[in-house]
Amino acid sequence: MATAVLQRLFQAVLTALAATVIVWALLPLSPGDPVMRILEARFIHEPNDMQIANLREELALDRPLPLQYVQWLGRVVQGDLSVSYRTGRPVLTEIAERLPATLLLLGTALVVSVLVSLVLALVSVAWRGRWPDRLILFYTQVGAALPTFVFALLVLQYVVVGAGVGKVLSNGTLALVLLPALTIGIDRAAGWTQLLRASLLEAMNANFAQVARARGAGRWFVLWRHALPNGLLPFLTAVGVSIGALIGGAPIIEEIFTWPGLGRYVLQALSARDFPVIQGFVLLSGLAYVITSLMVDLVAMIIDPRIRAVAR
Repeated sequence: MATAVLQRLFQAVLTALAATVIVWALLPLSPGDPVMRILEARFIHEPNDMQIANLREELALDRPLPLQYVQWLGRVVQGDLSVSYRTGRPVLTEIAERLPATLLLLGTALVVSVLVSLVLALVSVAWRGRWPDRLILFYTQVGAALPTFVFALLVLQYVVVGAGVGKVLSNGTLALVLLPALTIGIDRAAGWTQLLRASLLEAMNANFAQVARARGAGRWFVLWRHALPNGLLPFLTAVGVSIGALIGGAPIIEEIFTWPGLGRYVLQALSARDFPVIQGFVLLSGLAYVITSLMVDLVAMIIDPRIRAVAR
């Protein structure tokens, strides 16, 4: 077990380092001179040669690319993500100000997605082939095919504007988080319900489930007591891996619902080509994906001894 954990930790560190290389490359490959953009962000519109040279040396842009990456990584480890081209403020400070609203939205959406997926998958398997199952399958197919932003626009038009439920302008508080969270959660739950339903059906046809039914156990008891624990691992893996995708997909939903989180901030940075902000967001999303994937793998090793055997 310890060897498998160490191997997975080593893989996670390598993946994180590879992600930092890709994120760092956004700045050298971006058009324009980053030194001039940073000086303009500091309201120095006509810098002299000394100011340009000092900042270029501070950012290590006068050194070979490998040394530039090492110095940039050192600053990132210390919490220095440079400054925004638009505002002239530290990127980490601006991300920290907006991150709580995004975490509130995505955390609520994640809870909604998990609960909806569990309930619908259990109901679908319990009444397999009947009208509840057909209705749930129709929802999963439509939800999987419909992009999240289209669903969000429909909710905004017919629920917020048409029915008057919620507000067009959100303030990032708990009172207004339910509607955008439901939009993300219900859309995300469509794919997760399909996956969990397939795992539960496979578990219901396994030998242990057939033995339990032969001993007189009811369908719901077998489904809840035996099938769910054995079919839950692929579902948990999908949930863990999707957390990074939720962060990456937040900007569009936050923009539609005017949610004052990190997503809207990043969309504004994209429009202004504010590359330090884009770097910080991509780095945050990548690290979130690596950390959640690591946690899911470790939980899977604890739950399923077969995975530990394969890892060894």
